Amino acid sequence: MLTQIDRAVRAGAAARRTCLAALLASGLALALAPARHAWAEQQVSVQSAELEVRDDPEPGLYLNAQFAFEPSPAIEEAVTHGIPVYFAIDFELVRTRWYWFDKRLASETRVYRLSYSPLTRQFRLSRQGALPQPFDTFEEAMANVRTVRGWKVADRAVAQSRDHLVSRVRLRLDTTMLPKPFQVDSLTNHDWALASAWEPVKIAADPQH
Repeated sequence: MLTQIDRAVRAGAAARRTCLAALLASGLALALAPARHAWAEQQVSVQSAELEVRDDPEPGLYLNAQFAFEPSPAIEEAVTHGIPVYFAIDFELVRTRWYWFDKRLASETRVYRLSYSPLTRQFRLSRQGALPQPFDTFEEAMANVRTVRGWKVADRAVAQSRDHLVSRVRLRLDTTMLPKPFQVDSLTNHDWALASAWEPVKIAADPQH
């Protein structure tokens, strides 16, 4: 039989375990709260996205899109300290098939490289096939990343039949293009977590029909 002393010792040990568990849970919640907050701030939303069927400058499907997001201070600080960052906009056009896998009709990626020149004190935004653009502020450069106008993503012929045609777009920070130490840091640091989900793109009516 347990003596009164034994019962008191066991009760005290149980109380200490309960208190320790509560402290650990509280500390874990506090540790996770900033990370969750940072993650929420870094998400990208697609405000609008539409495919236009156009003949100018050449026949094709052209994407217009508007994204909304605010890069973390860590991203801006990296750029101003000489570390280029890369933003990628991915587009896909598929035809869904109930009897088999979806058929991919078009897949394009536009990559922006944002860097800073201490000599000119300007930010430079460049992408393949276009001349680099200088900007006086980080925000001015980001405004151009957020807005897509007249990007040809597919030939016009792929949209001749609209049946089961699905298009989607997303924007993300391409951390694979960062220097290795930053790539490792981005695995656990939510300051570098910047991406949207795949969002549907509306296909406008063909003006020829």
